[in-house]
Amino acid sequence: MIGLDTNVLVRYLTQDEPKQARIANRLIEEKLSPDLPGFVSQIALVELVWVLESGYGCNRVEVASILERILRSKSLVVQHGDVAWRALRIFATGSADFADCIIERTGHANECDHTVTFDRAASRSAGMRLLEMGNPS
Repeated sequence: MIGLDTNVLVRYLTQDEPKQARIANRLIEEKLSPDLPGFVSQIALVELVWVLESGYGCNRVEVASILERILRSKSLVVQHGDVAWRALRIFATGSADFADCIIERTGHANECDHTVTFDRAASRSAGMRLLEMGNPS
């Protein structure tokens, strides 16, 4: 297995830097396979979403489609892929940030009763509980 940094995925997906894109293309399309897959950590996945949204102006539908392609790829292994799929479902159908979805779903997968946050939006959209004064959890 070969670990892939976020920037390799970005170059492959955006093709915006020709020299690096060619190298990323060669690696992902010619070297990686089900027998020798690329490894995508959850951190790289979260960074990828952030870069695509903030740096490339991708909308939620575009990002969800890209994440689905990555998760379905036979040549890529996503760390805790089952958790990433669950986070993607929440992200794709709601308004939560992907990072919040991963945080909440990872907690759930690790048998947390719930995940607390000070972020009101995350408490409404990602299934977290709002942590307020007088309400320790």
